Amino acid sequence: MGKDKKGESVFITEDDIELFHKGIHYTIYHKLGAHICENDGLSGVYFALWAPNANEVTVIGTFNNWDTGKHKMTAAEDGLFTLFIPSAGKDDLYKFCIRTHTGRLLFKADPYANACEMRPGNASKIADLNTFIWKDENWISNRKSDITCPMSIYEVHIGSWMRHPDGKNEGFYNYREFAYRIVEYLREIPYTHVELMGIAEHPFDGSWGYQVTGYYAPTSRYGTPEDFMFLVNYLHENNIGVILDWVPAHFPKDEHGLADFDGTCLYEYEDPKKGEHPDWGTKIFDYEKKEVSNFLIANALFWINEYHVDGLRVDAVASMLYLDYGKQQGQWIPNIYGGNKNLEAIEFFKHLNSIIRHRHPGIMMIAEESTAWPSVTKRPEENGLGFHYKWNMGWMHDFLDYMKLDPLYRKYHHHKMTFAMAYHYSENFILVLSHDEVVHLKCSMINKMPGDRENKFHNLKAAYAFMFTHPGKKLLFMGQDFGQEREWSESRELDWYLLGDDNHRSLHNFMKELLHLYRENPAFYELDMEQRGFQWINADDADRSIFSYIRYSSDGKNNFLCIFNFTPVERKDYRVGVPKNKKYKLVLNSDDLQFGGKNTQGKAYYPAEKIGCDSREYSIAFGLPGYGAVIFRF
Repeated sequence: MGKDKKGESVFITEDDIELFHKGIHYTIYHKLGAHICENDGLSGVYFALWAPNANEVTVIGTFNNWDTGKHKMTAAEDGLFTLFIPSAGKDDLYKFCIRTHTGRLLFKADPYANACEMRPGNASKIADLNTFIWKDENWISNRKSDITCPMSIYEVHIGSWMRHPDGKNEGFYNYREFAYRIVEYLREIPYTHVELMGIAEHPFDGSWGYQVTGYYAPTSRYGTPEDFMFLVNYLHENNIGVILDWVPAHFPKDEHGLADFDGTCLYEYEDPKKGEHPDWGTKIFDYEKKEVSNFLIANALFWINEYHVDGLRVDAVASMLYLDYGKQQGQWIPNIYGGNKNLEAIEFFKHLNSIIRHRHPGIMMIAEESTAWPSVTKRPEENGLGFHYKWNMGWMHDFLDYMKLDPLYRKYHHHKMTFAMAYHYSENFILVLSHDEVVHLKCSMINKMPGDRENKFHNLKAAYAFMFTHPGKKLLFMGQDFGQEREWSESRELDWYLLGDDNHRSLHNFMKELLHLYRENPAFYELDMEQRGFQWINADDADRSIFSYIRYSSDGKNNFLCIFNFTPVERKDYRVGVPKNKKYKLVLNSDDLQFGGKNTQGKAYYPAEKIGCDSREYSIAFGLPGYGAVIFRF
């Protein structure tokens, strides 16, 4: 009875009910929601809903002309409602009509729906996730969450990366069209992963996908579930990993969504002091309820199992960990010990990350955590939260504060570029320059730089070279690798025409070279989290605003000496201390002609001289350009 195309039962059993109420039914999405199946020889759809405080639930949709009285669901144990409807099928729209105990009628989208209607419509849509044929077996079997692997992430918002000029479907590329274009782009500029914003269904474009109403549905803006599967599969076939933004911290108050779901605070904490974000106008999940925790943990596993994603970047982790996050005195409730830690959220993260580490050792869990919360990337059994990586927001703020300064004043803030190494080994960090840094009057990356137009580009090339050679994995938001000038907006595509300008094209060429250098040389990533992988040569040359350090490979055969000059003053005979009496090969100079500079020397060799410098016996001398980055291999 109730078999889907794979021959698996979709009908809820007593075992399903028990596991769900314990919060450990990790594939509950196979049972709750709407599932195409056969029952007693009839094809149809099996609907199942958790609404424990509802008085009555009916299924309404295109298959019954939205009749609220035709398809009444059967109330099962412990708040579960079920119904098999032979007349329903793929692509039909539907909702649940919930009658509360006060007699109020609520028209709710399915929390477990696998597809949704295109906004401004908000009905759920019956989908079949069993038809796509995956061809990414090699990628899946070889993927790793190993911190010794390279990771350069390209953060992308599909709807504003590139658009059709004819404006059809609002100009949006569908998932398949985007797949071809993004792979073409990444063949030129070799990031290892894409991080996709706004994939789970959301009603408002301006939320960028961070106010989700359809946790189990890829947004219909860009196509069907099968189209999204094609995108992930195609990226994998081209050796590109896929990370999704995931939002378990809060959800919007839209009437069709999770808020006040069965007439009560079902998914959110009941007390608004704990259950609402006053700044965001959203609801906070009740992590203490086993069924709510199960909804979220199963959702994380759903994207991994059904869509083959390689990692989840968990949004707003700090807002979950702290009960007083974004709240004034009197707006929050302390925990049982009188503190401000959300104990249920802590246990939620430990549960979530334990399961994913156990079941999917190749998957990455990434925390966007903006405070100094300890042990974010330690295993739960070591009393950590269990994430693999943490966004290094401290580095990002210090780095941008420094880069925005007039070079005359940088010497007074030299520590901002060195401080991150004082705490770098406390977590597994990703250095991020994300979408949040190029919106809301913060300026694009190129326009954060001081000086005239030419100097802005020199500044930015040196800044990116510092970032991509510094310990830690990397993330850069789309458009910033060619010098997008306007701030990002979700309502338009990137200014691709800028690549016709010499300065923008030179920056893009530099980023291609830098990313190739990063990916092809283990010294820049394999010892990211080990102290033997990094050594300062001179961290204290504040007066000249120059930094120099070494990145070591584990075998010691291909190491790199990196020097950065963050003033416009050219040092024609700059001398830097070196660790060995070797030849040092110049492999990257941001001032090369191909990058819009003046250097014509090419990849020359510099033998070490027995001249003391930077507390070392040997040194080399070379021309260090103003606003320049110079990298040697030895």
